[in-house]
Amino acid sequence: MILENKTVLIMGIRNKWSIAWGAAKSAYENGAKVLFTFNGEENRDKVEELISEIPGSVAYECSVDTDEAIKECLEKIKKENGKIDAILHSIAHANTEDLRNDFINTSREGFAHANDVSAYSFVAISRIANEIEMLNEGASLVTLTYHGSTKVLEGYNVMGIAKAALESSVRYLADNLGPKGIRVNAISAGPIKTLSAKGIKDFGSILTVVEEKAPLRKNVTTKEVGDAIAFLFSNMSSAITGQIIYADSGYNIMGI
Repeated sequence: MILENKTVLIMGIRNKWSIAWGAAKSAYENGAKVLFTFNGEENRDKVEELISEIPGSVAYECSVDTDEAIKECLEKIKKENGKIDAILHSIAHANTEDLRNDFINTSREGFAHANDVSAYSFVAISRIANEIEMLNEGASLVTLTYHGSTKVLEGYNVMGIAKAALESSVRYLADNLGPKGIRVNAISAGPIKTLSAKGIKDFGSILTVVEEKAPLRKNVTTKEVGDAIAFLFSNMSSAITGQIIYADSGYNIMGI
């Protein structure tokens, strides 16, 4: 029970196929109290039905569009639950046309939107959680990235740029928050059939290539990635910060 007596916040839960749900289940199975945020009040009933599988969990509607909305959400969570020990940032979005069209045709608005939601929101959440003293000593902040941040993957387009910005943010945040004992890392998961993945052109072919080329000759599951996140939440990873850790069956090491 590596997360016994810890409280973790999973930000961006959508459905049972998401990496965030895999992380939540692993955290609970390892002893944590699990809290959630979701986007859009219209999604409350669906989310609350999902998290009912995790006893004691609570979901909060949380927009990341403005710093004020983030602060209001985090202050409410702190008031009702006290300080927390870990946050998973599982929030990303890009306009459909910016994923379907060639990257060179990305609009200025689309570029700004993808980077604001997918990268800056993590910076804002980290800063505000620190400012309102929401984090316990030794807290762990984790975000989700993907191999398309460093390699060109057809259909990933502007999201690859946003994830590259996110990964660089991890390093700078780790440096800023390290003196307070707060760790910041990212998990780069292999491709998984999530709702977000449906927006990537020919996503099924990516799964096939990974299964054929990855050293372990298989795709990863939400459980496997969730377990890696639980490890980063735990004190067992107390010397790890500023890292992009791949959970992709080793695919990232291959040259072809």
